[in-house]
Amino acid sequence: QVQLEESGGGLVQAGGSLRLSCAASGRTRSIFAMAWFRQAPEKERDVVAVVIWSHGTTYYADSVKGRFTISRDIAARMVFLQMNRLKAEDTAVYFCAVATRPSIDYRDLAYDSWGQGTQVTVSS
Repeated sequence: QVQLEESGGGLVQAGGSLRLSCAASGRTRSIFAMAWFRQAPEKERDVVAVVIWSHGTTYYADSVKGRFTISRDIAARMVFLQMNRLKAEDTAVYFCAVATRPSIDYRDLAYDSWGQGTQVTVSS
């Protein structure tokens, strides 16, 4: 099992930036991919960005392409989400997640472990 802990959320004005961090511990050698999800009030949890752990290939939701960047530090066992040009609609609780089972299609990844979430609030 992999344990995850997010940090870096907060309140920011529209157009501003935030950087989220997620530290992984436990069975980190089993990580195939890590991802950021978000969930706004009364909405479903949606994937924001995914990074394949071994080779760093990334995928993004259309709503954040060109504004958000996911990256990972293998040695530190961390994943980051740099969020620029934030909009009010980016307001949500952001979760870090780990997938340990490989998948050819990133959309079919099953996530085994989740962090507790960190609140991001963008004021307009």
